[in-house]
Amino acid sequence: MISKKYADMTTKTSIIREFAEYAGRRAAEIGSENVFNFTIGNPSVPVCDEFTKALQKLLAEEDPLTLHGYSPTLTIYSVRKAVADSLNRRFGMEYVPENIFMTSGAAGALAHAVRCVTQPGDEVITFAPYFPEYVPYIDGTGAQLKVVPADITSFQINFDAFLEMLNPNVQAVLINSPNNPSGIVYSTETIEKLAKILYEKQEEYGHDIYLISDEPYREIVFAGTDSPFISKYYDNTICCYSFSKSLSLPGERIGYVAVNPKCKDAELIIVMCGQVSRFTGHNCPSSLMQLGIAEVIDMTSDLSIYEKNKNILYTELTKMGYECVEPGGTFYMFPKTPIADANAFCRMAANELDLILVPGDSFACPGHMRLAYCTTTEMVERSLPLFEKAMQMCK
Repeated sequence: MISKKYADMTTKTSIIREFAEYAGRRAAEIGSENVFNFTIGNPSVPVCDEFTKALQKLLAEEDPLTLHGYSPTLTIYSVRKAVADSLNRRFGMEYVPENIFMTSGAAGALAHAVRCVTQPGDEVITFAPYFPEYVPYIDGTGAQLKVVPADITSFQINFDAFLEMLNPNVQAVLINSPNNPSGIVYSTETIEKLAKILYEKQEEYGHDIYLISDEPYREIVFAGTDSPFISKYYDNTICCYSFSKSLSLPGERIGYVAVNPKCKDAELIIVMCGQVSRFTGHNCPSSLMQLGIAEVIDMTSDLSIYEKNKNILYTELTKMGYECVEPGGTFYMFPKTPIADANAFCRMAANELDLILVPGDSFACPGHMRLAYCTTTEMVERSLPLFEKAMQMCK
C-alpha cells in the first residue's frame, strides 16, 4: 500500500505554486511580456563571473575523481574551513571547520538542524509571517510547529504572544531574518530581547533551547537597515544558510549549517548531521559545488536591482494607498490588500489584470499579499498602472 501521509500531501497544493503555474499558462497564451508575475522568489540577476571562472578552472585543472566523487560524510574539510574563516572575518566569530556542515541549500540545513535538536513530539516555535514550507519541514521530523501571530504594525517579533506560547516542551525557536515574505530584518533590539528570553527560559525549564536561524537572504539588506549577525547574540544558535540568493544559485542547492562555537555540544551536533544525512538520504551535496563556492566565499552577485525595485514599488504603492511596512531586505514586499479577503483580491488581479500576486493566508497573515520583485525594473515600472487599477476596482 502506498504511503497515506504523502498521498494526502498531494491534495494540499502550494498557493505560491498555484499562482505561479497560472502565470505560466497565461504567459504561453498572451506572451510573457504581458503577464506581471510577482510569485516566485527566483533570483533575477546572473551568478557572478568569478564563480563561473572558478568552476571552469576547477574543471580544467582538478582531478575529475575529486571533483565528481563522493565527499566525506561530514563534507569537504577545506570548504568547511573556508566557510568558517569567512564568518569569522565578516562577523567577528570564532568558528572552526568542525562547526560547519555543507548541505543541499537552506532547506537541507533546516532538515538537519531540527532533527539534531528535537525528538518527535517536541515543539518548535516560529513567527508569522513565515515561509509555508516550514510546515512540512518540521512535520517531517515528528516535531510540532507552533506559530506566534504576527505584529502587523512592524513585523518584528510579537513578544507578548511568544511568551504566552513558551512552555517546557519547546526545544527550538525558528526565525527567518531577513524575512520571507515581509522583507523585514529583525533589529538588534529584537534579537537581544529574544536572546534574553531564551536564556531565562533555559534556566527555568532546565534544558537547552536552540535558536535555528534561517538566513538565505542575509546578504540582501538595504541601506540604513540594522542587520545583526544573529549567532553573536545567543550561544545555542544554529545558522542555516544558502548561496541560492546571494550568488543566484538556487538550482545548485548548496548551503551549510553553522553551529555557534559556544553552543553546547557544538561539534557533536555537526557529527550528528552526518548521521541525519544517512537517515534522510541527503548524503552530501555536490563536491563540485562545494569546491566552487569556496573559491568565491565572500562574493555575491550584483544584488543592487532588488533595492532599486523595492524603492520604486514601495514609493508608488504607498502613494496609491496600499499600506505596507517598508522592507529592509530580501526581494519581497508584503502590503495589505485593499480588501480583507486577500485570496479574492489576488484572484481578481490575476484574472482581470494579469497581475499575479500571492495571498498572505498561507504565510499565516491574512489580508496581505506577497510581491516577489526579483524581476526586471522595466516590468516593475510597467506594472504600476495595474496596481492602481486593482486599487480602484476595490473602491
